[in-house]
Amino acid sequence: MKILVTGGAGFIGSHLVDKLIHQKHQVTVVDDLSTGKKANLNPQAKFYKFKIQDKYLTKIFQKEKPQVVYHLAAQMNVRKSIQDPMFDAQVNILGAINLFENCVKYKVKKIIFISTGGAIYGDGVKMPTPENALEAPISPYGIAKLSVEKYLHYYHQQYKLPYTVLRLANIYGPRQNYLGEAGVVAIYCNSLKNNKALIVNGGQQTRDFVYVADVVDTAFKVLKSKKSVIYNIGTGKETTIQKLAEQVIKISRHSVKIIKKPYIKGEQLQSCLSSSKIKRELHWQPQYTLQQGLKKTWDYFKNN
Repeated sequence: MKILVTGGAGFIGSHLVDKLIHQKHQVTVVDDLSTGKKANLNPQAKFYKFKIQDKYLTKIFQKEKPQVVYHLAAQMNVRKSIQDPMFDAQVNILGAINLFENCVKYKVKKIIFISTGGAIYGDGVKMPTPENALEAPISPYGIAKLSVEKYLHYYHQQYKLPYTVLRLANIYGPRQNYLGEAGVVAIYCNSLKNNKALIVNGGQQTRDFVYVADVVDTAFKVLKSKKSVIYNIGTGKETTIQKLAEQVIKISRHSVKIIKKPYIKGEQLQSCLSSSKIKRELHWQPQYTLQQGLKKTWDYFKNN
């Protein structure tokens, strides 16, 4: 199958591309390398260095004729979205519309959108949070992701474009960018590698940490799913940032300090997703415990 992956040089995208190529699909990657890395790219994938909001995107569709599109390219930093909501909307909303227009024009059979769980639901919802919970994002990043989901629904209603939305919890693992994507596990692993103290902002806020291989497994599973649907992807388990810092230190066998700082304004206090819907419908559940995933992630950072 011919598959286009936007953001395919990024953390999750590159792991997905590897899996798709391993399963004998023909893969084209579009990535502007703002947070993705050329080193992450699978050599068997065709690569175009472009922004998804670029008009040239239509030429890529014309030439490559993808049957399925995975959309992962995004401005992924919640804090950056708070600092610059305009930029966040240009990339995450306008870029997605540009992509969907091409999907319709070139008769793509399906689009799989990698969305966010925690940032869409906001605070004050049931834990673990199901897909039918009230969506009340408290960051421009969350607002943009929810907007893109609504646009997908529109394109489905108007043009019969089939889609699957995957609302991810906090994903971590090898290749995570400790600068651009602001993944706390990657930041902590990089600090430990350099014998630096771990910064904990607040500390009692909770997150649901999912290992990247489990996400790729889901993204691959929904490839042949027929109905247009939204799924949460999480473990259903909450971990405080304080506890996470302590666990990473223990796994690394380093003895660094934890420096406590105040909460960051606009950051969520609680986030944990219920995956019972995808478990019921597609028999998916995470295979990696936090302990196993952190060990694999630390080994990667230590050796790279």
